[in-house]
Amino acid sequence: MTRILFVCLGNICRSPMAEFIMKDLIEKEGISGRFFIESAATSGEEIGNPVYPPARRELSRHGISCGGKTARKMQKSDYERFDLLVGMEESNLRRMRTICGGDPDGKIVRLLDFTDRPADIDDPWYTGDFSTAWKEILRGCEGLLAYTNKGV
Repeated sequence: MTRILFVCLGNICRSPMAEFIMKDLIEKEGISGRFFIESAATSGEEIGNPVYPPARRELSRHGISCGGKTARKMQKSDYERFDLLVGMEESNLRRMRTICGGDPDGKIVRLLDFTDRPADIDDPWYTGDFSTAWKEILRGCEGLLAYTNKGV
């Protein structure tokens, strides 16, 4: 089983969008049993809060529910629990390495590095552009899924 943790600053926009987009992709492929997918934050600001309404609406526009999801903070123990810890931008990766005490196994990666256009995914909390975030996260998740399927 491949265990993936998606991570962003607050766990109310990008990382839950990635969590539920990835779950949707693997369900449509009929391979849900091969994965365990969660998301978390690098900060404690939003802990316990639901997915931010515009992110929830963007997921819903594409037929994806994120009901019941609340923000949680990434823990050092997540490094051992997950095969990949996938951040949305470089600042997430730096904070993830701090939380985990480094990255000796090379598990901390950036989502769009699984695409042909590696880049940060801008935080739609600040930009207000949830449509672009959706497109980039979907592209990243498709690339990540292709990467994980290479070993099958």
